[in-house]
Amino acid sequence: MKDISDEQLLKGCRKRERKAQEQLYRKYAGEMLRICLAYEPDRDDAKDILQNAFLKVFRNIEAYSGEGALKAWIRRIITNTAIDAYRKKQQIATLRIDDLGEYAEPSQEFTDPLVCQDLLKEVEKLPDGARIVFNLYAIEGYGHKEIAERLGISEGTSKSQLNRARKLLNEQLTGIEV
Repeated sequence: MKDISDEQLLKGCRKRERKAQEQLYRKYAGEMLRICLAYEPDRDDAKDILQNAFLKVFRNIEAYSGEGALKAWIRRIITNTAIDAYRKKQQIATLRIDDLGEYAEPSQEFTDPLVCQDLLKEVEKLPDGARIVFNLYAIEGYGHKEIAERLGISEGTSKSQLNRARKLLNEQLTGIEV
């Protein structure tokens, strides 16, 4: 792939050309991932931040005035997105499942106390975000929209955290990495 100028990539991105978006992403993703990793040491979470930030870049490409380097503008969006993700993670980390009990009655889906107890022990091992979303969705019965509003996250993040929780629980319970 020949080296395409930022100006050419910018023109293509403003026309919503997928190829130009992909080339812009490939040009800066490695360097921008390092910024994300400075805020989020978990590589998978840092990649999620990177993806979300580039979505913002593409959605707001018209806002780039041309003053200053495109790379600096992208870096600012990446940094702000990483900071926002860090803040959300900190808020979630301070929110405890016990504090959420007052909001909803527990679901009666789990009837066998031994199965329930074993499952809850595995749920406790999940990372904070995944654990909280799993509890709110699977145990408390909230929908993703309600979870997103309650935790100050997007519905997509709620769904992503639930999928992550399910994957991790499956690995914990079966011992097979998915």
